[in-house]
Amino acid sequence: MLKGIDNRLNADLLGCLRAMGHGDMLMLVDANFPAAALASQTIAGKLLTMENLTATEAARAILSLLPLDTFVPDFAGRMEVVGDPAKVTDVQAEVQAVVDAAEGRPRPLPGIERFAFYDLSKQAYAIVQTSERRLYGCFMFRKGVIPPEE
Repeated sequence: MLKGIDNRLNADLLGCLRAMGHGDMLMLVDANFPAAALASQTIAGKLLTMENLTATEAARAILSLLPLDTFVPDFAGRMEVVGDPAKVTDVQAEVQAVVDAAEGRPRPLPGIERFAFYDLSKQAYAIVQTSERRLYGCFMFRKGVIPPEE
């Protein structure tokens, strides 16, 4: 345990968040996502887990430390619902609220088509799998920068 760090963030995930650079992607995925099959193709090369947490709980913990990119429109994203890409599921609305709170302003999550999300996952720094069982609980977060202190 460490002071000031969410205890849901395990050592492997903390190391990953610290090692990521500006523009690197972190994929936060649900229990149904083929994470183990794709994780070996990421920069981290292994699957990271946040077991017994929903996507919302995991996103809140991650975004307590991870700055989101402010320079690009794809600062984050959500997996689109197949056949209804504009639909926002309950889990997606919850994570959207976490993103908005972390950013201090509304920043709508762009949709990412299902197979494009799989392809993007292979290019990510890491994949973090939660125990989220609600469908379409899959998200991409792109690391931003922390500016110098004034």
